[in-house]
Amino acid sequence: MALTGLQIQKLLPKTNCKECGSNTCLAFAMKLAARKAEIAECPYASEEAVGVLGAAYEPPVKGIGLGPEAKLRLGEETVLYRHEKTFVHPTALAVNVDDDAPGDLVDRTLRSVKEYSLERVGEVLGVDLLAVTHKGGPTEAFVALATRAWKETGKPLVLRSASAEALGAAAGAVSGSRSVLASATPETVDALLPIAREHGHVLALTAPSLDELVALASKVREAGVTDALLHFTTGSLAEQIQTNSIARRAAIKESFKPLGFAFLRFVLSPDLLAGSVEAVTEICKYGGICVLPAFDAAQLAALMTLRLNLYTDPQKPIQVEPNVYPIGEPTADSPVFLTTNFSLTYFIVGGEIENAGLSAWLVVPECEGMSVLTAWAAGKFSGASVAAFCKQAELEEKVTRRQIVIPGYVSQISGELEENLPGWTVLVGPQEASDLESFIKARLS
Repeated sequence: MALTGLQIQKLLPKTNCKECGSNTCLAFAMKLAARKAEIAECPYASEEAVGVLGAAYEPPVKGIGLGPEAKLRLGEETVLYRHEKTFVHPTALAVNVDDDAPGDLVDRTLRSVKEYSLERVGEVLGVDLLAVTHKGGPTEAFVALATRAWKETGKPLVLRSASAEALGAAAGAVSGSRSVLASATPETVDALLPIAREHGHVLALTAPSLDELVALASKVREAGVTDALLHFTTGSLAEQIQTNSIARRAAIKESFKPLGFAFLRFVLSPDLLAGSVEAVTEICKYGGICVLPAFDAAQLAALMTLRLNLYTDPQKPIQVEPNVYPIGEPTADSPVFLTTNFSLTYFIVGGEIENAGLSAWLVVPECEGMSVLTAWAAGKFSGASVAAFCKQAELEEKVTRRQIVIPGYVSQISGELEENLPGWTVLVGPQEASDLESFIKARLS
């Protein structure tokens, strides 16, 4: 019978030491009850607590960290569908480079992986890992490229080779990087397990069929290794969806431990469209790491945008910090616009002002991340509250132009806003941000 958070708390030391990452023992107990944490994270847990809460209360999908400080997190998922609660750790995206690739291609790939960044709704996104594939040539070339890739990018690696000897040599060369060794088979697992342990890497497991992979994962767990990934071998998109779904459902709904690991997939299609479809499927269907065959900035932008949409909490709006933001290079005489702190609204309005070629100030009060109409309906976006925020933000010290443009959907707050901001003129702007450019040219030029 599952214990409640309060029942679990009674088994904890009740020191509120915060060393587990939670502020209190009760907060940690609630995480354990929800299977979002493991009792091993408590450094002072008693033998009784470990015995009662050990394997039974670990997350159904084992959490692992990659990189020297384990900052890149995978696993720890507790639901099949994001609307049930939320997904926890986004699918990590990696770019592959072969050890026999031309030198200029290797140079471009390493540089691109290191420098690529994409900003979306206030978040800066980048490539998470670099995969290095051994094409069967000299082990020295594979090891040299792995060493260079780790040194130049500083990102954890996915080391891929059919040779246990080559993987072992590369694993030693990048010891401390907390990378992935891909992939141990039933024939090579005994040789690769001690290598992964010695150098602190995560071992990916693969087998010709799901049943054989289950047997392999069970063997690894019995050996005391839980830092692992599952590398499925599927021949079609339909089989990919089916296999991922079966494995994740078994882990979450049936607590089937051998399949309770994050997934690793290599996208092999050289066709950009087909490869993108495969990567999209992996992101949508529980992917842990998705390795792309080459660097393509447009493909990454599309995949990262999709991933961001899937892995944001559906119950918590994305917000920007309440503030008075400069758009362009505004002066004291520049116009002032108003919107809420819902990230999408902020970036759309700011973008339309920039597109109009105008420098301005954008007032963004605290609205709990709600859109304009939702915030107004909830009483979070009234003339009085906006005026109070303007005074708190010392807007009048930044501007001499006493004119503020409000969203057309809340024209009804104009009178109250003028009453609470003496000396200011309120202009009712358009209802849609897409009409801002024409409004600016007609009313503010």
